[in-house]
Order: sequence, then C-alpha cells, then structure tokens
Amino acid sequence: MQKYSFIIVGSGWRSLFYVRIAKALPQFFELKALLCRTNEKAQKLAYEYNIKTSTSIEKCKNLKPDFVVVAVNKSDGANVAQQWANFGFTVLMETPAAQDEQTLQELWSQHKKGKKILVAEQYIFYPKWQAILNLLNPKAKNECLIGEINYVYLSFAHEYHAASLIRAILNTQPNNFSVSGKIYSFPTAQTFTRYEKFTDGKICDKKRTLALFEFSGNKVALYDFDSEQYRSPIRKNLFKIQGSRGEITNDTVNYLDEKNVAQCEKLVELNDEIKFKDETLYRSQFSGYCKTPLTQDEIAIATQMLSAAEYSVLNKAPLYPLEFALQDSYMAILLLKACSSCQTEKSQKMPWLQ
Repeated sequence: MQKYSFIIVGSGWRSLFYVRIAKALPQFFELKALLCRTNEKAQKLAYEYNIKTSTSIEKCKNLKPDFVVVAVNKSDGANVAQQWANFGFTVLMETPAAQDEQTLQELWSQHKKGKKILVAEQYIFYPKWQAILNLLNPKAKNECLIGEINYVYLSFAHEYHAASLIRAILNTQPNNFSVSGKIYSFPTAQTFTRYEKFTDGKICDKKRTLALFEFSGNKVALYDFDSEQYRSPIRKNLFKIQGSRGEITNDTVNYLDEKNVAQCEKLVELNDEIKFKDETLYRSQFSGYCKTPLTQDEIAIATQMLSAAEYSVLNKAPLYPLEFALQDSYMAILLLKACSSCQTEKSQKMPWLQ
C-alpha cells in the first residue's frame, strides 16, 4: 500500500475533517502541516489536535506534499486553489468549484494548461449513494434493474451537491437543460446549527427551495431542499428514483422481475458493506484499516483524497474529474439565478462539455 502526504490550506470547521481522516487512516495519509493565517490559530490547533501547523506558505511548499487540500471559504476557494496549482501542486479543493461562470472558465483554462485541480464533492461517494449508483448502473448486466431512469425527486442535498447526485442518477452530462424554481419561507422550529443546540421551541422563518430541472432525452429532476435539512431531526432527507420498470425510494426497491412480477426488496447495510439481495453493491476500501470509525461524510472525503493522491503521483484518472465539478457548479449557479428571478434559466454550451 502506498502512503500519500498532504497539507491543508485553511483552518476552519471543514479542514478538521481532513485532520480526522489522516489520524484514522495513517496507512493511507500523512498530514505534513495545516496552514493557518495567524500564529494564535496555528498554536491552538497544534495543541488541540496534536498536528503540525504553520503560518508560512514557503515552509509548506518546501514540505513537498503529494497533494494540497484547500479548505478555505467559498469566496476564496478557487483563487487559492489556482495559486497552489501554479506552485506546481495537485490541488483538492473544497466545494463548490466556483460561484460564478467566469471563475468556472478560469479553472477550466488552468486545467487545459496542465494544472491539476480537483473538487472534493463528497455526496456521490457516500457508501449509500455508491451502492445505489452501482445498482442503477450495473457493470456486469445489460440493463438497470428498474429500467430506463427518467425521473428523480431529491430532497437530500443543496445546490452543487444535489447537482452531482442528479447528474449521476440520470447518468448524463447535461449540456442542454433548463431550470425553474422559487424560494419559500416556512415557519420551522429551531433545533441545531453547526455549533449550537436549541431546545426552546422557538419558531423562525426558514427557507425551502423548490426547482424543476428538465434535461434533453425526456429526463426530469425535482429539487427540494430545506435550509434546516442537514441537521434538524424534524427535517429528514428523502429521495425517489423512477425508471420504466420500477423505483427506488430511500432504501426500498420496487421492481419487476424477469417474469414481470412485482418485487420489493431493501438495501441492507452490514458493517462496511451494503447488499441488495445476495449482491454486494458497496464495500469500503478502508475496511479494516480505520483506527477510529469514520462517518459517511468522512469515508466519502477519504475516497476523494485517495483519488487526488493517485491522480497526482500515478497520473491515474480521477473519480470525479474537474469537468464534472464545473458542470455541477454551473447547474447550481443557474438554479440560484432561476429562483431569484422566478424565471426559467436555460443552459449554454460550456467548454468543459464540448
């Protein structure tokens, strides 16, 4: 097994995911340093997490990591990623790739010049989603169990995360689509934020976004996301995927068998694998190596880290190439435009899909 080294640029909440992964999977990853803006933050994180930290870009460059994780705020992510790519490093940046079309074009231009930049989209690499996508896109079978996929209802993730799932579920690189939508406000009890827990039952207005994506080939996606959904125990994730011979709703699969008799089966999670009937749809490549348990989110990020390392060192094709990330961010940009204007937005031809 080859072990890969990396540094982290950024010291916020998201950067700590990569710290935990490195500590849980020392056979795979070596964290050489975490780059902070201030000495105070560097000293604090070094003490709390027993890691090497620095405030010097030059010192971090001289560590010569196999890849660089950029985990700064969204508005700076693309610029910092390009900076480190221009230093000659392979970069794995946190989502999104960009928040405007011009920056998407800049990232693609860097890619065409040979710079190695990837985006750490995690949702499609969740164990559950890997299992579902393997069921939808079987490698050893002639057709999908539930037939041709034509519709997905997704209330699971927001914006670019949702776009990556929609694109993967419908098995398309959409260069011709439209999106319409609207943002609503509904009274909802506060429960959790990233940092706080509320138990006073206070009702606040929270946003819910409803949107319709229509793709060529008669494929449709209904996007439904509540701003409380990631953390609130009273707002659950839901999805439905419909094909010509069945549908998947969360962990339940309804389908017609080879005799056209209706069947109902469930996905079953067993330790580090997910099965459907007697078939293993997913088994973690990190099974048996973790010093501490990883969440679904962390397993997905670790998968992206390993892919970035192999892309950097072995020149292996990445699991989630930059063109996918650019398209997912582009879909999210048009989604927000459509919802803010209450007008239908139509896609344009983009260079990364030509």
